[in-house]
Amino acid sequence: MPASCKFKRLDALPEGLTAKLNERRIVASTDQTVSGVPGRYASALFELASDEKSTDVVGQQLQAFGAAIEASDDLKRLVRSPVFSSDDQLAAIEAVAAATGAKGAALNFLKLVARNRRLAALPDMIAAYATLLSQSKGETAGEVISAEPLTPAQLKDLKAALKSSLGREVALSTKVDSSILGGLIVKVGSRMMDNSLKTKLQNLKIAMKGTA
Repeated sequence: MPASCKFKRLDALPEGLTAKLNERRIVASTDQTVSGVPGRYASALFELASDEKSTDVVGQQLQAFGAAIEASDDLKRLVRSPVFSSDDQLAAIEAVAAATGAKGAALNFLKLVARNRRLAALPDMIAAYATLLSQSKGETAGEVISAEPLTPAQLKDLKAALKSSLGREVALSTKVDSSILGGLIVKVGSRMMDNSLKTKLQNLKIAMKGTA
């Protein structure tokens, strides 16, 4: 089957996605922001979503799914540990997808990732897709990690501050990590802006060791 063929359903024609993944191998490797396995999977999904004119919807569904996984330690272990069977992981994926509203291309993509035992790379795939979506809009993709969920107003203020600092729009994905002990960690491309208490304590500890 020619690699240039268009396939509309990931679950109906998995060999078609394989062709697309092979096709995207070279393209993804030339873009440092969407490289490797996550880049190839994200690129293949983005192409399919573009065909269906659903890139924004797929992006929103992936972000909601990723946030649900990140919010549960049990789910993170279940979907990422090779100890669990593919069937168990697939069942978990379908349950979380149903709860978060993932369907169509996004759901088929998640199921395929589970069947291929690639769930450990799923967060990077979601991030790579967000990068591709941002690039298609002339934006820059970024991620903010906070100790507690940000309110819509806080997120709006943060985007405004980043635009003022960087001179361009930044599409932010969010993640909650209570271990950072307050503050924010903001990643934009290869740049990281970190004012978390955890980092400050670590820096202070290093400084104290240096004066001992």
